[in-house]
Amino acid sequence: QVQLVESGGGLVQAGGSLRLSCAASGGSLRTYAVGWFRQAPGKEREFVAAVSGGTHYVDAVRGRFTISRDNAKDTVYLQMNSLKPEDTAVYYCSVGPIGTARPMDYWGKGTLVTVSS
Repeated sequence: QVQLVESGGGLVQAGGSLRLSCAASGGSLRTYAVGWFRQAPGKEREFVAAVSGGTHYVDAVRGRFTISRDNAKDTVYLQMNSLKPEDTAVYYCSVGPIGTARPMDYWGKGTLVTVSS
């Protein structure tokens, strides 16, 4: 069973940037669609972005966030620019079958992103 580990979260001021990373053990991210979801306090988990052939974004982050793969490092990144306080959440990496626009078969434990105003 693939295990996912997220890293790169932290505290940043509004307007700043962070880059999240997702790495895997027990499997290769190259063989999966990979997604990022987030869950803010008191809210349900929501889709943020995915890479599966093409890339997919929720409207709230389109133009600010970029999901990308580094196949040599077998890592998927979420570059987050122009961060807003409403981006504050625990961010989760997930995987699913290639071709899935919302991969949700396996999950990491998450990394916390806090954006201060």
